[in-house]
Amino acid sequence: MTDEIRVGHTPDADDAFMFYAIENELVPMNGFKIVHHVEDIEKLNKRAMNHELEITAISAHALAYLDNYTILTSGGSFGINYGPIIISKEGKSISELSNGVVAIPGFLTSAYLLMTISFGVQKCREFLFSDIPQAVINNLVDYGLVIHESQVTFESQELVKLFDLGEWWHKITGGLPVPLGINVGSNNLMSISRIRDFDNLLKNSIQYSIDHVDEAIEFASKYGRGTDKSILTKFVKMYVNDYTLDMKEQGKNAISKLFDLALEKGIIKREVPLVFSK
Repeated sequence: MTDEIRVGHTPDADDAFMFYAIENELVPMNGFKIVHHVEDIEKLNKRAMNHELEITAISAHALAYLDNYTILTSGGSFGINYGPIIISKEGKSISELSNGVVAIPGFLTSAYLLMTISFGVQKCREFLFSDIPQAVINNLVDYGLVIHESQVTFESQELVKLFDLGEWWHKITGGLPVPLGINVGSNNLMSISRIRDFDNLLKNSIQYSIDHVDEAIEFASKYGRGTDKSILTKFVKMYVNDYTLDMKEQGKNAISKLFDLALEKGIIKREVPLVFSK
């Protein structure tokens, strides 16, 4: 029997890399027929509120506002002493952050939560993540909180890095990976056993891409927004790492730490129950 399920992931090179073997059915599909929903992460965060998709990528931060989801142990995006960065034009200072407006990729993103834990609540405007560098260049905002490939391309746009939230997180947590994106299964729409089956499928798909890097990067480049392939490869290798195959206890502890700090600072108002697939 085949289960048709809706799976949400983002139009980004690292997600495309992970889903390459699934989308092309290059690995055993574990009885799944996948209907892909490719959308910006903040849209997926909001769709998850209503359990619209059986499986979806979300920002780790979004878990604070969700109920009845199981966290997959594969497919997560974790930085290892690197993560979202705050950029500006030359001449700005991070000490002046509170005097300006920050372009953010969404109020539910993990990047926004990390910035708020570190600097407190700032004046922010939401932009599509890929439009943030240009918003800074065009003086629509004073600062940009950048994620995805903009983390490695901002210098080519004559922008400067003021603060690396990944380095900051590494220091304050004693070396935990930075929890950014995760995949979750809706307990309203799937049984735990089928969520685990999909978790295994995604892990096999990621391993396939790791074993066939060149062809998987070629596939992922359709979401590269014109980024040079060598830079795209660098970005993918940053965020498809050992924790992507299996977040292990360190990854689980990092997610827990994120919410502990957010609760301590009063940014979230409840303890977040964390239920993992395994």
